[in-house]
Amino acid sequence: MHSFKKTGKPVLVLAVVLVILYALDFALYPCTFTRNDVHAVTTNTYDDIYMGSSHGKMGIDPAVMESVSGRTGYNLCVGAEYCIDAYYLTKLILEKGHKPKRIVYDVAQGYFTSRKEEGNNYLLFYHEFPLSKAKIQYFWDAIRNCNFRTLLMPWYEYPLTYELEHMGETFSKKWHRDYGIEDLKSDTQIYHESGFVERYPVDTQELIDQGVNGINTFSVETVDPENMEYLRKLIALCKEEEIEFIAVITPIPEISLAAYSESYSQAYMYFDQFFAENDVRCINFNSNQLFSLFTHDLADYTDYNGHMNGETAIQFSELLAKILDGELPEAAPVKEAAG
Repeated sequence: MHSFKKTGKPVLVLAVVLVILYALDFALYPCTFTRNDVHAVTTNTYDDIYMGSSHGKMGIDPAVMESVSGRTGYNLCVGAEYCIDAYYLTKLILEKGHKPKRIVYDVAQGYFTSRKEEGNNYLLFYHEFPLSKAKIQYFWDAIRNCNFRTLLMPWYEYPLTYELEHMGETFSKKWHRDYGIEDLKSDTQIYHESGFVERYPVDTQELIDQGVNGINTFSVETVDPENMEYLRKLIALCKEEEIEFIAVITPIPEISLAAYSESYSQAYMYFDQFFAENDVRCINFNSNQLFSLFTHDLADYTDYNGHMNGETAIQFSELLAKILDGELPEAAPVKEAAG
């Protein structure tokens, strides 16, 4: 009995602390669109899942794709989505029994020469995972070494004034399992139920006045082996599960391609060789072979990095759907970046 009292109190204190931390997380951690994304792909089955960076998030509209091809789809791309995240998202989807027929992966060069930043980027996806084998594996491989505050107090990266202002709404949405999208919009963009984020047009003259900026450069020497390892794992997992895997490199404004021609050339040659070695079809809209199929005018984008505005995304989605269905020629091997 004495031994139980000695160990029982610390266990009770720990339990109380964990309950408090969970309650704070429940009330303060915002309902992000990633919450909706993970819920959608773990409760519904789609023909196509789109993964990758924010270029894909703002460039691929599954509703438009479906209107052309008849294939259902969901946009699971997100800014700060690295290969390790895409890999475990795929494992989660499979574990929940919602196997897609095809995964289309948006390749953004900057995500292969960098690592996740400290802070809530570590939890962007993991936080929304339901309890699962995939979540446990994800924790062990990607989360366990991050800042302890990120794990114990995931809300700490968000402004407290925002959290307190929206606490009632956050608590209500989580309590009622509400995945409405009414509040997932801002002055610059709006989130759609398909996972697509529609960016509003910007003042092109302001971009011109600022000059070319915001480009994530690439060199073979700076490629991170871990990022490539998880890309290989993702491709292997798709082959094992008989899921078609296609890589896509979305269009970039011509002015950016010209200003960073060496960086883009290295990236495209590197990934062309990589995907050829792994027997993966890669569709590069900045290659000499496909450059003329789509606009590279800065006015059709919201920045130099290649994030499309809503109207451009509709046009691109129509084109991509036709290429994926074989209505237009496939991409030929890339020799250099256009521009």
